[in-house]
Amino acid sequence: MNASHFKGPPTGQPLLSVIVPVYNERPTIERVLQRLLEAPYPDKQILIVDDGSDDGTSNILERWIGHANILMLRHPHNRGKGAAIRTGLAHARGRFTLVQDADLEYDPRDYPRLLEPLLHGRADIVYGSRYLRPSSGGRACGRLFRYGVALLNLAVWLLYGVRLTDEATCYKVFPTAVLRAMDLQCERFEFCPEVTAKACRMGLTIAEMPIHYTPRSAAEGKKIRLIDGWEALVTLWKWRHWVPSATPHVKSTKEARCFHAF
Repeated sequence: MNASHFKGPPTGQPLLSVIVPVYNERPTIERVLQRLLEAPYPDKQILIVDDGSDDGTSNILERWIGHANILMLRHPHNRGKGAAIRTGLAHARGRFTLVQDADLEYDPRDYPRLLEPLLHGRADIVYGSRYLRPSSGGRACGRLFRYGVALLNLAVWLLYGVRLTDEATCYKVFPTAVLRAMDLQCERFEFCPEVTAKACRMGLTIAEMPIHYTPRSAAEGKKIRLIDGWEALVTLWKWRHWVPSATPHVKSTKEARCFHAF
């Protein structure tokens, strides 16, 4: 991994590691860090991966170096969200790992809701769905974005036989050992379809939980584009015959399935 790190968190295994890929998030990164520290599970490990920011974000992050629960990682140049997640995963110590975007779209107060099916053995991994809650807070997602997500959900059903309501959600929670067993290759936004495809190929049970969501527009810094939707479809197709070299001990079925856990 081409990353430099400054100060590690205390020893011992926390329940949760939170990977935060960061690229040019100067307007929101300070508030996101504060919300993360205030969120449930005070012993959680927070892994900040500065993916070559050049808008002043790095200067803000420097003020947080040395915090007991935060590990700062840095790419010298922008490599993409998937690469940042893989860098963070290499340093994750938690029993479970969750990805948190560095904007204000997703609410860390939903962490207990996301972990509940895992802690009670009801699922192998959990997706936080933006479409299971009638009122998720803030504005509704744009129609084109919703159509794109629906297309990805359809592709997962056709390729893997699993029905999802929100394949593209940022909030995905895994046992850390399971995420590492997926041998991730993602560089950009193809992280989501890669882990979805591999979870299905591993026969894992996915629980979808309703979450709070406040979408932002491209003018406000949202970075995903139409080409990323196409790349997601290509990625789902690419891994349709993937065979895991090893599967950690989870309560998986022979066939992947999804259920809505309210």
